[in-house]
Amino acid sequence: MTHAPELFREAVAALEAVRPRSEVTLESVRAPQRLAPWAYALSCDVTGEVDVPATGRLVLLHDPEGPEAWRGVLRLVVYVRAGLDRELASDPFLPTVGWSWLTDALECSGASWTALGGTVTETSSARFGELADQGRSDDLELRASWTPTDAKLQPHGEAFLQLMSSVAGLPPVGVTAFRQTS
Repeated sequence: MTHAPELFREAVAALEAVRPRSEVTLESVRAPQRLAPWAYALSCDVTGEVDVPATGRLVLLHDPEGPEAWRGVLRLVVYVRAGLDRELASDPFLPTVGWSWLTDALECSGASWTALGGTVTETSSARFGELADQGRSDDLELRASWTPTDAKLQPHGEAFLQLMSSVAGLPPVGVTAFRQTS
């Protein structure tokens, strides 16, 4: 990293300054190698007292050439996956709600960006044969990328953590969720 451009080093330092809440595990992981000359990645898991466990990855890309589609020299890519209960999985508004979790998190964090695009996918899997005892599963996957307007990426990292919390059903910080027992 010592040979990385100053802008990339600043962006990485800003992401490393983000502090997750106690239910969230955030760690640096190996970044994809061929997407850009410089890359950095964070992996995130939300577990414990959550509605659904969620996992995600935030990847920072830097290309000093500034690919035209990026509209800048930095690009953030997010991938999030969470299990769903059957009732929520059948909600026709789920993709719209999933996308709003991302856009709301970016807006609330004070992040500044351009060229935002992505997908929200719902999947249902039925298992058979040797896997039949695992039953059916329903999942939500969100994939998106955007270009930050500067290297001040801490708000973007905080937005990623907020997105992960929303997907997992965590209440806002400082709010206690009452759980219904059967």
